Amino acid sequence: MKYTALKPQAEPAVKPLMKPTVKPKGTAHLKPPGEIRIIGGQYKRTKLPVPNKPGLRPTPDRVRETLFNWLGQDLSGWRCADVFAGTGALGFEAASRGAAEVLLCEQDPALVLQLKSVQARLRADMVRIERGDGLSLLRRLPAASMQLVLLDPPFDSIQFEAALKAAAQAIAPKGLVYLEAPRAWLDEELAPLGLQVHRSGKAGAVHFHLLRKNDTPQDSPQDAPVA
Repeated sequence: MKYTALKPQAEPAVKPLMKPTVKPKGTAHLKPPGEIRIIGGQYKRTKLPVPNKPGLRPTPDRVRETLFNWLGQDLSGWRCADVFAGTGALGFEAASRGAAEVLLCEQDPALVLQLKSVQARLRADMVRIERGDGLSLLRRLPAASMQLVLLDPPFDSIQFEAALKAAAQAIAPKGLVYLEAPRAWLDEELAPLGLQVHRSGKAGAVHFHLLRKNDTPQDSPQDAPVA
């Protein structure tokens, strides 16, 4: 009797265990959205690209909407400076609403080229773009020359206090400073810098403030939380 040798059966392939992909909580705001849009004025719906760069955090739509509700939608004749411009979202929103002059300052050369591309596409002659350090530019602005200074530095910046002090010198007597920061700034610490809170709000991890000179009588401060 012949015996047929049995072929050894191949062992079933064992798939390697895959580690589940878990996104850490609270980090969704760290990833740029790819593009944002101007939300009001003559350039409404214009797309602004948002490259994936460390520290680049464009102001969210809801926060920009709240800011320009505070300011009023018509900025005709205003002189504005956006000195940590990034994507230019804040500065182009001001230009879209009729500002006579908008100065955008940005240090990153790639972002400067992007700002110039958007400016050319919009034919926004009121917008001037300068490559350089925002704080240095603020300190060079003539005293009382601006109606609005926009401050949105990287959240890990150590320049907040110095930028606020320089901005207070740059704005006209009834001028305003917009500030975004990782925490709320209070009147007690703003007073030595020449400023006080006029409006404030919070959206996620972002605290945003509209500040005025602390010797300018205006309406009482109001809070505007954003969901």
